[in-house]
Amino acid sequence: MKRKFDKILIANRGEIAVRIMRSAQELGIKAVAIYEETDKDAFHIMRADEAVCVGPGPRKDYLNIGKLIDAARQTGAQAIHPGYGFLAENPDFPEACTEAGLVFIGPPPEVIRNLGSKVIARKIALETGIPVIPATTNLDQGPPGARQALDFAARNGYPLMIKAVSGGGGRGIRQVDNEKELLAGLQRSRSEALMSFGDDSIYLEKHVHRPRHVDVQILADNHGNVLHLGTRNCSIQRRHQKLIEIAPGGLEPALTAEICATAVKAARAARYLSAGTVEFLVDPDGAFYFLEVNTRLQVEHTVTEVLTGIDIVREQLLIAMGEPISFTQDQVVERGFAIELRINAEDPKNNFLASPGLLRVYQSPGGPGVRLDGAIYQGYEITPFYDSMMVKLTVYGFTWREAVDRMARALRGFLFIGVKTTIPYFLQIVTEPDFIAMRLDTSYIDEHPHLLDYREMDREVDKIARLIAEINAYEKNPYAQ
Repeated sequence: MKRKFDKILIANRGEIAVRIMRSAQELGIKAVAIYEETDKDAFHIMRADEAVCVGPGPRKDYLNIGKLIDAARQTGAQAIHPGYGFLAENPDFPEACTEAGLVFIGPPPEVIRNLGSKVIARKIALETGIPVIPATTNLDQGPPGARQALDFAARNGYPLMIKAVSGGGGRGIRQVDNEKELLAGLQRSRSEALMSFGDDSIYLEKHVHRPRHVDVQILADNHGNVLHLGTRNCSIQRRHQKLIEIAPGGLEPALTAEICATAVKAARAARYLSAGTVEFLVDPDGAFYFLEVNTRLQVEHTVTEVLTGIDIVREQLLIAMGEPISFTQDQVVERGFAIELRINAEDPKNNFLASPGLLRVYQSPGGPGVRLDGAIYQGYEITPFYDSMMVKLTVYGFTWREAVDRMARALRGFLFIGVKTTIPYFLQIVTEPDFIAMRLDTSYIDEHPHLLDYREMDREVDKIARLIAEINAYEKNPYAQ
């Protein structure tokens, strides 16, 4: 059924809210922003056609489904886009939208519910003949669960991965290397899973040694079309959370074709709709295993957009309106290389602790092949209440080396004064020989601890910082000597 939107509400904040607004506005669709009082100076509010305060905050009102539904009704929005994050993967949200007569721009609730459980997702993959890593089903609570875990360890050996059944984003995952760590980790993982996802279900999975983490971007519509947009390499991770994303995935052509076809097969088996990502691990011998399906737009969708020229958010909106995907599989062409990373207000030398503060000076790079997705501005107060990501930087190069050199140039073109950032750490990575040679797997960060050995600030930036401090002091007391 086709339905036309002229206004949507974006149930998110920051750079992803701005990103969605741009595609909606290009289609002539008005975008409604939401905000909490603690976030009233946010950039996404300025870019919206209208905005609604959903509560005092911080954080809790952004996740209040009832308040979001009320905001959509109040503004006359016909649909809601969740962006990414918890609401994008909560099946209760699309159900609430449907009950309120609103369109949820994403997969149906039953798809989110099935694929949100890694155990059910694995079952779908197995029934479809897709290779999966050996794993348990849900482990029982207490001693029975411990016995199940020890039996699995006896059959498969160590190391093993303890994983939360629900959730994503690298949370709820723990590697254990022996029986002592396994038994201690079971309860700890349950507690973390309950705190993060409201579900303490966990399972065990065999560890794959030095794999590459490869994603396949998919799109599916209501007309029977399921297409892939190629691969991404997301192997550079810290504590199972992605730091840098690269497209294409760097696999041999035959393996790329096979893994992409498998992703489409998995999406069809799950009766998928909208944009999503099928994730795989690829071992050093080229064998690949289904990992999970992310039922949402991902942070790293930008590298795929840069490489293919396809606006994934635009396609999401059109699919939600009942339109078919606007291109065919043979029109999807990857050319060159793209790299994306997230510049956060964090201190890598202090365990990546958030670095809130007033952004006194902000300058950004530009030029050929540089894309910025951000939600900050000079004079913006970065608070401790929200995600520390300030801007996503995506670069394109016709060759891998051009993309790497362009990323280094773009990183050096930023100027942030007022907060610490992850830029010096990323500069270490993109100028490191193994990265330049594209020798990348999930062990990369652990095997390169020296990447944290960098200078805090170069002399020119230090001079500017001192000058800013002098100007601020003068403005407070111009008569001081």
